[in-house]
Amino acid sequence: MLRLAADENFNNDIVRGLLRRRPDLDIVRIQDAGLTGAADPVVLEWAAAENRLLLTHDVTTLTRHAYARVAAGQRLPGVIEVSRLVPLSQAIEEILLLAELSLDGEWEGQILYLPLR
Repeated sequence: MLRLAADENFNNDIVRGLLRRRPDLDIVRIQDAGLTGAADPVVLEWAAAENRLLLTHDVTTLTRHAYARVAAGQRLPGVIEVSRLVPLSQAIEEILLLAELSLDGEWEGQILYLPLR
């Protein structure tokens, strides 16, 4: 199962819903990792060091920094950009689908967008 991290401003209702459905899910909130207020490049570096896909709603700056990491040849386990327009239940279902059925390293260097199409 994939290891996940939730960006500082990621909807905690989704995190709680994920853990309610899968208590064994390996997910860490950025603020619980001591990175409250950290710049996006720092968060992405931490996620890479921890081998965690990063869940975010930040399509503007975080994804830009993620693409820059890939262009620079730096490691990026993956980013999952979840639209704020996706209903909570759908976001939970699709994140769990990815977490449970993806292979380790499958999303290296990629940004996924939810809802899945």
